[in-house]
Amino acid sequence: MDVSGGSGQPRSGNDGPADNSADPTAGPGDRPADQDHGAPGPTPPRPDTPRRTPSGDPAGPRPADEDDTAAGRDGASTADGTTGAPRPEDPDGPPRPAPDDGARPAGQEGPHGPDPHADHSAEHRSLAHSGIAKGEPPRQRPKEPGGGILMGRPFGVPVYVAPSWFLVAALITWVFGGQLDRVLPELGAARYLVSLFFAVAFYASVLVHELAHTVAAIRFRLPVRRIQLQFFGGVSEIEKEAETPGREFVLAFVGPLLSLVLAGLFYLAMQPVQPGTVPGVLLAGLMVSNLIVAIFNLLPGLPLDGGRMLRAVVWKLTGRPMSGTVAAAWVGRALAVSVLIGLPLVNHSGTFGGNDTQTSGMDTVTDALLAAILAAIIWTGAGNSLRMARLREHLPELRARTLTRRAVPVETDTPLSEALRRANAAGARALVVVDADGTPLALVREAAIVGVPEHRRPWVAVSGLAQELTDGMRVSAELAGEELLDTLRAAPATEYLVVERTGEIYGVLSAADVERAFVKAMARPTP
Repeated sequence: MDVSGGSGQPRSGNDGPADNSADPTAGPGDRPADQDHGAPGPTPPRPDTPRRTPSGDPAGPRPADEDDTAAGRDGASTADGTTGAPRPEDPDGPPRPAPDDGARPAGQEGPHGPDPHADHSAEHRSLAHSGIAKGEPPRQRPKEPGGGILMGRPFGVPVYVAPSWFLVAALITWVFGGQLDRVLPELGAARYLVSLFFAVAFYASVLVHELAHTVAAIRFRLPVRRIQLQFFGGVSEIEKEAETPGREFVLAFVGPLLSLVLAGLFYLAMQPVQPGTVPGVLLAGLMVSNLIVAIFNLLPGLPLDGGRMLRAVVWKLTGRPMSGTVAAAWVGRALAVSVLIGLPLVNHSGTFGGNDTQTSGMDTVTDALLAAILAAIIWTGAGNSLRMARLREHLPELRARTLTRRAVPVETDTPLSEALRRANAAGARALVVVDADGTPLALVREAAIVGVPEHRRPWVAVSGLAQELTDGMRVSAELAGEELLDTLRAAPATEYLVVERTGEIYGVLSAADVERAFVKAMARPTP
């Protein structure tokens, strides 16, 4: 089974739209109607449906029309579309603002200025140069995803063993050891060493299954975040969706196919081996276990590989990835109910060779517990697939250009009161600290501004309230959707400097604005 995407759960944002005051502490900013560089930049290609999704909170800003972007904003907040966010983590969702030194006092609002609807010249916006070369701003390399003990990097993809694997390895060792005691009683206590070897070999087979997904993803130029071996098997975290239903089908099918191949190889290896020996028992167990893995993953419901294959088929027939996700997710939920009810009944009836008259109460409880865990995993995975699909539908709406607050440059020794006066006069909502040459040095933190009493602002320099700029805090105005979220996750901060391709400052992007826009988009139903 492989999983795409990543995202976390976003925090709740303010529900109301940003007011029209020219205040660095308000929402996404206004731009004058005569701005010639407020037109939206190119948006990355619309992603398909991911696997994981954050859930949403009450709405934030409303989406801005393309006309609003080109002709200037009227103070209404804009919307977005993620992750992860994901993730995704995990995963995944919009990046949370990094903690500030100064917290906003309860109930305290930022200073408000006049309505910035009046015409302003381009020089009011931000005449300072960003201090970087033309083109895309530099980005920090994302941190390692983590998720357990790093075992290696086949094909450049990190493989982790989750702590829960040790629990299931101990369980397999104990259960298989009991079976060996009936088949090979002469082993004595050594049967548990043989059982431990079987547990490791079985999960090596699971790793091969996941590597099949990984190799196919790399072949289709899809980034793979990591492979994780955990309690109920393995997960290949593929960060993007396949571009076509055919590729989606192949990407899902190669895992069960390789498990079937492994089962066949173990069967062939059994032929020259004498039955009733340790090698014979091990080969038979590995053959059966790989056959079960293949059959289980071919069941047509998300989040299993068979569910992704079903999704690809419906996607091909309808032309809409979302329709395929909905169909496969609901089949997955029906499958979860079937497992919850059917698995204990099948085991109790002796369909798999058991004798129902010999079934103990402990066996019944164990079967019911196993069925409940499997059903919960399938049900949860199907629900996450639905939420992630809706997330990807809205992701392209999140654009750095439409969410950016207008900013004015101020020098380091400028008093806060004077800086706010200039921002009000220019209709700006953010402050960028620059040097004498106009090169940006830092961003004045919103939370720090509102924490300074008004009577002290003439004696407080903006440099004391600013956060020094790093490369990760410079983002391109052309970023949108997943690309924007990935860039912000790589360098968590409360505010970011947004620059044009030419290197000119476009404004300041607040992580809180991104979060509110994300929540707003997630709250809207998918058409």
